[in-house]
Parts: sequence; structure tokens; C-alpha cells
Amino acid sequence: MKFDFYMPTKIFSGRDCIEKNSDKLALGKCCMIVTGASSAIKSGALDDVISVLSDKGVEYVIFDEIRENPLLSTIYDGGIIASESGCDFVIGIGGGSPMDASKAIAAFAANPGIAPDEIYNVAALKPSLPIILIPTTSGTGSEANPYSIITLDGEDKKKTFNSPYSYARYAFLDYKYTLSLSRNYSLSTALDAFCHCIESYMSPKSTEISRMFALWGAKHIWDAFDELDRGEISDETREALMYASFAGGVAINTTGTGFPHPMGYNLTFHSEIPHGRACAAFIGKYVEYQSKDAEGRALLCDFAKTLCTTPEEIGRRLPALSEYNETIDDKTIAVFAEKIKTAGNFANAQYKISYDEMIEIYNDLFNK
Repeated sequence: MKFDFYMPTKIFSGRDCIEKNSDKLALGKCCMIVTGASSAIKSGALDDVISVLSDKGVEYVIFDEIRENPLLSTIYDGGIIASESGCDFVIGIGGGSPMDASKAIAAFAANPGIAPDEIYNVAALKPSLPIILIPTTSGTGSEANPYSIITLDGEDKKKTFNSPYSYARYAFLDYKYTLSLSRNYSLSTALDAFCHCIESYMSPKSTEISRMFALWGAKHIWDAFDELDRGEISDETREALMYASFAGGVAINTTGTGFPHPMGYNLTFHSEIPHGRACAAFIGKYVEYQSKDAEGRALLCDFAKTLCTTPEEIGRRLPALSEYNETIDDKTIAVFAEKIKTAGNFANAQYKISYDEMIEIYNDLFNK
């Protein structure tokens, strides 16, 4: 039995939690606000943050260049701007991409003069600028962990930056920022969070505490899938999804993720399918292969029992909700496999699939 757990981020939650804890946003004299093109504005989160900063006399610089699958070069530019502007802390507002980018921007800003790829030499870096994270989706759980998933320029390949200084000092979970999300986006982000929960639960690195968070998060998401599929999502469900996403982020903070994540990245680059849907497309095969191991099967049954369902139903429903049905040829599958063959996620499971089984999975699902 293991109870290992580390979570240094202070969480504030509930409606209007930024306004109610406004003093926490004044971490310095000037901050960089990192966002995407529109979500921070549409959700109302950016206005709330600017209102507080202005009231506290904190200067700010807005860097709104972050897009889906943010490039290392873009993040590097953000770090340079933050450094040259004298920013002494960073606020990330948005889904996984802006929050992940904020962590790397905070590192670049604190280490001016390093080359872009030197960010991965974590031991040589000075501590990052303090970070505040404000999610506007319920999917990545990035506010709960130090992971920054970055796309390498020109490679259609992701590489994770992970520093002990990349945890947020504070995170604000206010479900009202998700009210502007569409049915498709809400469903995709929920699928991502569910994948975090099940992949974490199955990990050999999991502990009693990480599994507690994984089960709690998965149960709330599973119970919300009918509403998400219909696109009729109540405020109560949106609030539950916000906290469930956070729980999934806490779980993978201990364990990391399994093979649906790197295999799904290839679908995202190939078809521009959202990350959550891409990961969910592999959950049927994930259940199938984890069931080959006795411990894996037992864990799946325990996980499914908490959700009042079966492993087989999980393996059927997630790919169906993914709605991914493209055909991928042999040549493309070979390229996919080459890109991710060294990913550590493949070892992070009870049953560890081989390279040949990876090819087999791609072929069975998409080469028909």
C-alpha cells in the first residue's frame, strides 16, 4: 500500500472565487497574462483578472498568442517578452494550452539568454517566476500539476517540460468560465479528463491517494456523459466537471498517463481532432490490452464498479463519444509509430504494449 502524495498548489474554488480572494493575485508589481485568442475573453475570466490587477495597482502585459498545441518558438517568444517587460509573475488563463505554456514562459522569463531547447535541461535552470492558473475548460487538470506539453517546431511531435518550479502558486476553479463552451468542446475536454483518471488508476505508480482522486473524478465525468452528449449541461454538472478535471490532474501528477495519450497525439496532428477525442479513441483498446494482465483486469473491474458499469462498457462508450472514424494508411501508421516509439507512457501500465502491438492497434482501429 502506498500513500505518496505531493500537491503544493493552493486551490480556490466556487463562483466568483477570484473576486473573493483578490489579494492572492497581487504576487508582484507586473505580470504577464498568458491566454489564447478568445477563450479568456469569452469566458469573462480575463476581465475579472484585469479588474483585480488594476484595483491592486499591478501592471500587466497580455500575451495572447497561444494556440492549440503551442509551439516551443511561440512560448520562447513569450518568455522573452515577459523578461524584457520586467514581469515578476505569470497568470495563465484558458484550457490546457495556455496553462501549459504559462509554465514554460515562466521558466524562460526567469532564465533569459537560454536557447529554446535548453528549457529541457531542468537541473541547470533558475527557479521559474511564480505562476497563477485559471482554467476555462474542464479537461486538462493542468492547474494541478507541473507538466507543460510543448510542440516542437516542424516536427509534429510533443515534448513535456516538467520542473518542480512549474506548479502554480494558486489556482482558481470557477465553473462560470466554462458556461460559454460549446457541446463539442465540453465533451472533448471531459473525455480528456476521464482518460487522465483511468490511465492514472491503471498506472504502477499509482497510490491509494492518487486512485482516490482518479475514481472521484471519473465517477463525476461518467455520470455527466449523457448531458454532455446531448449538449444540455446544467450548472451543477459544469461545476462537478470543473472539480473532476482538477481531480484527474492531481492523479496524473503522481502517475503520468498511459498509451492513449501519445497515440492520440498523432491523431491530433494528422486530423486536427481535439486532444480529448483523440485519446478517447484508444480507450477500447486500452481496456482490451490491460485486461490481458490479471492485475490489470482486477483494477479495471474495481474502477468500473465504482462507476456502476463494466470495463467493456467503458471500452465501448469512450470511442463512440470520440466520434473519430477516419481511415489511416500503412505508411502514415508507420510514421506515427516511429514518432512515439520511445514515449515513456507505454511502460506506465499493468500490461505494457510492444511496438508491434502499437502498430496492431492503429491498424485495427483505423486501417480498414
